[in-house]
Amino acid sequence: MDSQSAVTMEAGAPTRKESGRLPSRHGGHAHGHSGLARTAHGMSSSSLRKKSDATLVRKVPVASLRPVLANLQEVLLGTKLAVLFIAVPLAVAAQCFRFGQVWVFALSLIGLIPLAERVSFLTEQIALYTGPTIGGLLNATCGNATELIIAVFALVQGKIEVVKCSLLGSVLSNLLLVLGTSLFCGGIKNLGADQPYDRKQADVSTGLLTLGVLCQSLPLLLRYAVSSGEHAVATDTTVLELSRACSFIMLLAYVAYLFFQLKTHRQLFEPQEIEGGDDDEEEAVLGFGSALFWLILMTIIIAVLSEYVVGTIEPTSQSWGLSVSFISIILLPIVGNAAEHAGAVIFALKNKLDITLGVALGSATQISMFVVPLSVLVAWIMGIQMDLDFKLLETGSLFISVLVTAFTLQDGTSHYLKGVLLLLCYIVIGACFFVTRQPAHHANGNGTLLDVPTGPMIVQVA
Repeated sequence: MDSQSAVTMEAGAPTRKESGRLPSRHGGHAHGHSGLARTAHGMSSSSLRKKSDATLVRKVPVASLRPVLANLQEVLLGTKLAVLFIAVPLAVAAQCFRFGQVWVFALSLIGLIPLAERVSFLTEQIALYTGPTIGGLLNATCGNATELIIAVFALVQGKIEVVKCSLLGSVLSNLLLVLGTSLFCGGIKNLGADQPYDRKQADVSTGLLTLGVLCQSLPLLLRYAVSSGEHAVATDTTVLELSRACSFIMLLAYVAYLFFQLKTHRQLFEPQEIEGGDDDEEEAVLGFGSALFWLILMTIIIAVLSEYVVGTIEPTSQSWGLSVSFISIILLPIVGNAAEHAGAVIFALKNKLDITLGVALGSATQISMFVVPLSVLVAWIMGIQMDLDFKLLETGSLFISVLVTAFTLQDGTSHYLKGVLLLLCYIVIGACFFVTRQPAHHANGNGTLLDVPTGPMIVQVA
């Protein structure tokens, strides 16, 4: 056994020769063959990872330190985004020493980028030991942990509009920006090649997204249908009750989707293999206990940075001259999902559109059918009246985005013009929220809410 294998074993993971014989707790293998670490999200995230060089670790004279250093190297340096980790302590320092709330906001957003990628990596490491079903559930619940944590902290601070806008922005970003960029780049790179993909997976996701749009549209339509001056309070109560009922329906549909994806029709969601060299089964590089420890630690750090982001979004809005809705809908999703987005584009360049669609549509479906209704029910438990009425402009943008995406993906092949169309739709929606003046609510000394303009003002000239 060479020294490289020794360091790997000390870190708590099986060696390459032994990994295929390591039994899991569910009677399978540690690497789990059928889609366990070969989901679209897993393959997308793996494109941003790099192999760790254990040369320096082997030179450490104290043998007891080698497994610890190997573990740290694998977790902190095993990604191409490792340089962005420096933003995490800088954000904490900016908050503690009061460098400025804008600095806290910007550094926290940057720090969330590598943390989100590492959570995906650690989730897959745990999934290698738990079997395909539990692993799939972990990926399904932790795939958008950052958005869910930001939503919880925004709810705690009573910023319901920030919750709604950030979740809406995540769906729009995945459907239009990520998918559009991927199809455009993939089409330009593969001009002379056919770019097919499996329509069945896209049809399932767009069907669920359509149900999500319906559940979010009904509270809005109900408010417009029955609202009047003397019945305004009764209408708010009715809309809230309808929203909570729709949230249960959406979660039920998501559970059915997971059963469909992980059990009965798993073959539809298995991405095509990548040609050339890297198609070996995924192997564990961390022990189960080590991966679980790091996952909990990374989640806590994400929670801290998410609290910073939510607490500084309004001062940043005023400082930058941008509306809170624009920051929440456009900036937060772009930065928060940057790692996942990069992976989707990379596989589109390799003409592996099944993986790209799995990432973009999978994330959009998870946000729309899981995180959004869960936020409504969590707010209900917290005594906060959050409904599914995302307002007319936001709901209309979501409806058109789902419609355009469904039509774009209906023929099973792709070219760069489809990417251009999706990107232009995203630019138009972004421009709309940029020029829309959304006031931030602040309380004066008497407790009365004041409207403070936070975005560009539109002046009419007679």
